[in-house]
Amino acid sequence: MVIVLLLVAAGVAALVLQARSTTTVDARRVTRGVAESFAHSPGLLAALDSRDPSAVLQPRTEAVRKATGVDSVVILRPDYLQLTSPDPAYIGRPYTPPPEVENDVEPKLRAGRTVTFSFDEPGYDAIATAVPVFGPNREPKGAVVATIAVERVDAVVNSNLPVLLGGAAGAVALAAAGTALASRRLLRQTRGLGPADMTRLYEHHHAVLHAVREGVLIIGGDGRLILANDEARRLLDLPRDAERRRVDELCLDPATVRLLLSDEETGEITDGVHAAGDRLLAVNKRPTAPYGGFPGSVVTLRDSTELYELTGRVEVAGQRRQLLYEAGAGIGTTLDTTRTCEELAAVAVPRFADIVAVDLLEEAAPAGQPEGTGAGRLRRAVLHGAREGEALSPVGARVPLVTAASQGEDAGDTGEYGPEGEAGEERRQGGAENGRKGPAGNGRAPAAGPAAAGPGEPAAGPGAAGGAAAPDAGRRVPPAALSVPLRVRGTALGEVTFWRREGTAPFDEEDRSLAGELAARTAVSLDNARRYSREHDMAVTLQRSLLPSVLPEQTALDLAHRYLPAEAGVGGDWFDVITLPGFRTALVVGDVVGHGIHAAVAMGRLRTAVHNFATLDLPPDEVLGRLDELVDRLDSESSGAQITGSTCLYAVYEPISGICTLARAGHPGPALVLPDGSAEYPEVTVSPPLGVGGHPFEVTELRLTAGSQLVLFSDGLVESRTRDLGRGLDQLRTVLTEAAGAGPEGLCRAAVARMLDPRPTDDVALLVARTRLLDPGQVAEWEVPADPAEVAPLRAACLRRLAEWGLEEHAFTTELLLSELLTNAIRYGDPPVRVRLLRAATLVCEVSDASSTSPHLRWAATTDEGGRGIFLVAQLAHRWGTRYTRSGGKVIWAEQVLQGPGTGTGVGTGTGAGAGAQAGA
Repeated sequence: MVIVLLLVAAGVAALVLQARSTTTVDARRVTRGVAESFAHSPGLLAALDSRDPSAVLQPRTEAVRKATGVDSVVILRPDYLQLTSPDPAYIGRPYTPPPEVENDVEPKLRAGRTVTFSFDEPGYDAIATAVPVFGPNREPKGAVVATIAVERVDAVVNSNLPVLLGGAAGAVALAAAGTALASRRLLRQTRGLGPADMTRLYEHHHAVLHAVREGVLIIGGDGRLILANDEARRLLDLPRDAERRRVDELCLDPATVRLLLSDEETGEITDGVHAAGDRLLAVNKRPTAPYGGFPGSVVTLRDSTELYELTGRVEVAGQRRQLLYEAGAGIGTTLDTTRTCEELAAVAVPRFADIVAVDLLEEAAPAGQPEGTGAGRLRRAVLHGAREGEALSPVGARVPLVTAASQGEDAGDTGEYGPEGEAGEERRQGGAENGRKGPAGNGRAPAAGPAAAGPGEPAAGPGAAGGAAAPDAGRRVPPAALSVPLRVRGTALGEVTFWRREGTAPFDEEDRSLAGELAARTAVSLDNARRYSREHDMAVTLQRSLLPSVLPEQTALDLAHRYLPAEAGVGGDWFDVITLPGFRTALVVGDVVGHGIHAAVAMGRLRTAVHNFATLDLPPDEVLGRLDELVDRLDSESSGAQITGSTCLYAVYEPISGICTLARAGHPGPALVLPDGSAEYPEVTVSPPLGVGGHPFEVTELRLTAGSQLVLFSDGLVESRTRDLGRGLDQLRTVLTEAAGAGPEGLCRAAVARMLDPRPTDDVALLVARTRLLDPGQVAEWEVPADPAEVAPLRAACLRRLAEWGLEEHAFTTELLLSELLTNAIRYGDPPVRVRLLRAATLVCEVSDASSTSPHLRWAATTDEGGRGIFLVAQLAHRWGTRYTRSGGKVIWAEQVLQGPGTGTGVGTGTGAGAGAQAGA
């Protein structure tokens, strides 16, 4: 009830506060609307300029006040004298705002802003809005002030208070009535016991049923099982849903059913002995009716065989402890998977099992065996202790995965033994026989963590489908089988199966526990043997995922690439191709210090950084400078592997002039294959590796003719243990010269085939780019005087050039882009101002000037006269941006995607109008 009262009080308070807040907001909106409407009403300025403004405006303000419900509408002169007032005595007096806002009202009104404020004085609480009035030339003419009293707002809220309080009282009354009814019903059902008594009663009941080491059964007069504790379920192997079912439906043996269902007169038993399976139970049975209970009986069961079994368990535990000690010393002496499986079999046979088979998942099978393609298929690695005539798959054969064994179920119960046929039938028979011999004697083998299964799969032969063949007639598998999954850190490696022949004891719970220990030790050893190869494969996968899988299509370059990881360990070699504005392309090749996953991760970080720096369109030397700072910072922040000493070569190719700008940080220089088939190593200034610091990076410019092939590579291609760097460079030049006519892909194939050792010790990254030139007919350039009047003639010239290119459908957009960019360059930039149009797969409009000030995208305010040009460019262009030139100026570019008959790459190997026209066609 206290909680209900608090909730109701909080709800009423919240509703009142919300209503007052909403009404106050409406009052501010009404005063603002009245003041703004009157301030902009027709004839107000004429009335203010008349000889007697008060005589003209007083009737009008009174009419508005009565029509809108506000308390007053006051017209003020620029000196704040009142021209109108609901009280005529105040006309001509100065208007005084509240002291706390008096200093803010006048500046805001002079700035043309509407001001809303509150009067909070003794006896008078109101909300007012003041709106300035200006003449045609923005000279102040006065102000309009509309006021409404807060007491009207409170009146609206107070009128709703009775309804709110009445609803709250009704909710409290309803809650009180519901609480009383529920309390009476609970007391009646609990026979007057309170919460503490009920809790104590439940705790006693739970303790007796689940903590006592005797089975307790309560059976009703109709023969239904009403209650069974945990010990009774274990002793009689009762199903989970046994309660509320008839005793004769619980699959118990007939003698036990007769014992439990004997009538009350003859059914009282004291310390009777009853055989239930392989257990001897001490039974006590009493009727419940004489003690005030319902008709029925209570039966208690106690297992008297445990004391006899305890002595035998001590001896068995000692034997198993010795077996585990020998397993710890004898399993996993090498990193060979087959040898580890054989050591497990030698420990287990014959002291634990008669036959042992170890089956590994095909991806974990020993090296040298054929790889499988079936998911969840096993391949036999070891079979130890088998005799001739037993239908077991030999070593190297594929065997089906025993699902029941992997899930810890009894395969004899589920029948999941692999392929159908004679062998599958024998496996089912084996599981069934094992089940019949189980200690419970109920036709099922006990459930297990490691599974009691019969994976006696058919014998395999080379001609069998899927690696398994049907056994000879009359061949059988040993009946008692136990399969345990080989699992480490949640990863399945395979399974091991133990068999016991007829005449030996079946597997029990402790056998399953021991088998699990043996399998766990073996799985750790197998995992250690696989870890090195797995880490190598992981590093290769990570390295390949961080490298570009498909190179972007370039307007002026034909590209081919190769990446080959080393067999001994993955390094950090990498490459990349980045598309830049103006049909330019950045080519990158680098080498990170170190091997393994750390090197692959560092390579990914450097590649991402190069992408970010390239997006800024920085020159190659600045890209390497920033990359050098990044490497130094990463090494200073990392306590693990260091990447200082990594190398990189960064090149930018410009297809209009054919100039390739390069900078390298400790990386081997590129090779250049000329159109005549000769190969050379151009002089490219070398700088220290990344992370060394203290040295600037220098830029080298190469002018490449059309058809030249630039070859970028890492040192793993030309340097190895059997070949020094100089000899490798000479050999690579010979290979490139002989394969010059095969194109980029042919160069890659020839270099990889003839330069790499059979077992390379270092990664190889290779990137080949064949250059093309943008046809002069696809480029239009103008130099524009710094005069806004020159924008229109240049715009017309550009439209004529678009018409010559057949791009009339892009004329309107290009005209808008050009106008905005050129006007900005003339108005805010420095001469000289140049305009260039480029047409290939896209249409690029470039405007350059000598200023380094870059425009940026922003939201223009309503009163701003400018600031919308770049926003317009961003909306019309497919892409746009700014890049800085080495001379200190900048280029603003905008790119459009071409669609229509006038589109084309426009890139060729020739020069002149004829070649350009042919490319355009």
